[in-house]
Amino acid sequence: MTETTKKRFRILSLVALVAIAAGGVIWVRAQSADGAGKTDAASADQASEQAADGDASAEAESKAKGEDDVKDEDEVLPVPVEVAEVTTGVIASYITATANLVAEGQVKVLAEAEGRVQRLEVEEGDLVRQGQVLAVLDQDEARIAKSKVELKSTNAEAALERARNSYEQGLISSEAFDKLEMDAAVARQELAEAEWRLAKTVIRAPFAARVTERFVNLGQHLRPGDELFTVADYDPLIARIYLPESDVVELAEGREVRITPAAEPGLAFAGRIRQIAPVVDTATGTVKVTVEAVSPPEGVRPGAFVSVGIVRERHEGAVLLPRESVIRELRTAHVFVADDGAAVKRAVTLGLEEGELVEVLDGVSAGDAVVIAGQGGLDDGQKIKIL
Repeated sequence: MTETTKKRFRILSLVALVAIAAGGVIWVRAQSADGAGKTDAASADQASEQAADGDASAEAESKAKGEDDVKDEDEVLPVPVEVAEVTTGVIASYITATANLVAEGQVKVLAEAEGRVQRLEVEEGDLVRQGQVLAVLDQDEARIAKSKVELKSTNAEAALERARNSYEQGLISSEAFDKLEMDAAVARQELAEAEWRLAKTVIRAPFAARVTERFVNLGQHLRPGDELFTVADYDPLIARIYLPESDVVELAEGREVRITPAAEPGLAFAGRIRQIAPVVDTATGTVKVTVEAVSPPEGVRPGAFVSVGIVRERHEGAVLLPRESVIRELRTAHVFVADDGAAVKRAVTLGLEEGELVEVLDGVSAGDAVVIAGQGGLDDGQKIKIL
């Protein structure tokens, strides 16, 4: 074989190897593409199956939920409420006014002599008898003054007695005797005045009362007119109220009233009309009515702010509702009555109102159970559960 022939054989062999290698690569790629296509198809089929299963589950869940909703609508839970029984009793309407309850017998004790306070015998809150000593001023000056005029009076009386015998015997003139009588009378008057001034150094209670204020201190120098104490007799306690003339027309002295302290609304007590003013105040158009407390409780103090209620109208045996059971509308009112586990709506006609009670003229009867709590969202016939 020649050199040329060998060279051609090597070239052909190299071409054949290259062709074989290229064919192998093409085959491998073809196999890979075929496998990927099968995998994608399988994935698509699986996703389709899952979607179908999801739609079926959602449809089943929706159906179950719908059935539950229908079941809930058929079984509505009862509304919890509180009820109270309709009763019968007495109810009244009142003319009301406010005022301060004061002690009618209340005065300020003033100094009637000048001097320094030597003793204080009472304190605020003390009960005192009429004439009891409240305080004592320094008495030295008053005692000295009394001793002087007492001596002068004694001398004047003695001179008058000596002159009386002489006058009866005609030894002295009537003018001289009259002068001695005048001197003795003046001396007696001066002694009485000195005793009065000494007595005024002792400050006494003007009547049986309670000491409500003390303005004086131990050692304080006083002048006539200075305030020392305030004393008040708690019996009676009165309130002065002012009412429109139209409200006073049917009132009369002795009529019963109800007095309620603002600080203790539960401590109401009785009173009576003691006096009705005979005139109308032209500036306000009102009439002054004086009310007297009847046996007020121990805790009631003079000066307390009170509400005075005068009975205008009174109904015996009235059908009474708790105020909180009434639902008011523009011109009507209604309540819910508990009847065999349901709330029955009933329109009511109301009458007098007093405190927490309302008179009902029709719509319910004594013994009915009315809803007093939880009625805000009730409908007629709705099921309820009484707590």
